[in-house]
Amino acid sequence: MTMMIQNKEKPVIGISIGDINGIGPEVIIKSLADSRILEFCTPVIFGSAKVINFYRKTIPELNFNFTIIREVGNPNPKQANVFNCWEEEVAITPGTLSETGGIYALKSLEAAMESFKKGELDGLVTAPIHKKNIQSDSFNFSGHTPFLQKSFNAKNVLMFMVAENLKVGLVTEHVAVKDVAQHLTKVKIVEKIKMMHDSLRVDFGIDKPKIAVLGLNPHAGDEGLIGKEEEEIIKPAIKEAKNQNLLAIGPYSADAFFARNMYDSFDGVLAMYHDQGLIPFKSLAIGEGVNFTAGLPLIRTSPDHGTAFDIAGKGKADHSSFEAAIFQCVDIIHHRNRYAALRANPLKKGSQSILANAVDEKIEE
Repeated sequence: MTMMIQNKEKPVIGISIGDINGIGPEVIIKSLADSRILEFCTPVIFGSAKVINFYRKTIPELNFNFTIIREVGNPNPKQANVFNCWEEEVAITPGTLSETGGIYALKSLEAAMESFKKGELDGLVTAPIHKKNIQSDSFNFSGHTPFLQKSFNAKNVLMFMVAENLKVGLVTEHVAVKDVAQHLTKVKIVEKIKMMHDSLRVDFGIDKPKIAVLGLNPHAGDEGLIGKEEEEIIKPAIKEAKNQNLLAIGPYSADAFFARNMYDSFDGVLAMYHDQGLIPFKSLAIGEGVNFTAGLPLIRTSPDHGTAFDIAGKGKADHSSFEAAIFQCVDIIHHRNRYAALRANPLKKGSQSILANAVDEKIEE
């Protein structure tokens, strides 16, 4: 991931611990063990020092130190910080899908959300949860994305998988394949194209985004021979997006689109359903893929993997995606700040490069 230039006032990044029996705590420790990350942000882990110490002992070769803080609003900028969301003893059983893992994953997430709403955090990186054991009266959602959407009363959000070489958004998220078609509408697709366009501009600094839209059916429907969704829903949505001055092109046959590296010609790709977008994304963005929730006031990123119970507690987890999620969160914070500064400036567009240079110089200070 591209790292923005360090700001004198580093952003405070909250980190939810995820399922305490998964690889979340391990990848957090491995990511923050590199003290160079403190040059770019001040991390605050929402969880328990006891959990962090438990997993720290499983990877003794790492030199990881942290500060326990009582107030999120007053973190130590020279170390990773841990805010204890609970004080009671909790049984830690790595690799086990248990009710306990879900309960404390939610405690961490809720505490981080509360701190953001108080203005104590600039962004949030979420470690993996398990969608089954976290279910409760407080969390009746298919994952982080709809939970965050509800928490902020957001009309719409976009699950946006991002890497340096590829950015893929989803029209539908955690929906059974047999139900995908009934969740597709012209309005919904146009909304997702618009959200991707806006995010590419505001969050990634791309002035005139070019977006590829994938079809639903094999061969993008073959002019209606293999399904009608392209002709009746997707093509009209693309036409409407163009009427709104959005540069959307398609629908493309998904297999040929990725096999021929056509994504290299686009700033973003809109997939109709989960596996259509995530299988090629995870294949082409190995080690640096990040899940970003576009459309929220909160800048939230996460790694592109799950709880990985099979290797939890064994010191084998690859932390590169989680580390990339931290740096991506910092990048987006700086991009949003820069975009807001440009829009607040009364100069004409032709003079904005002067302001852009001034903003960059301020970041370097």
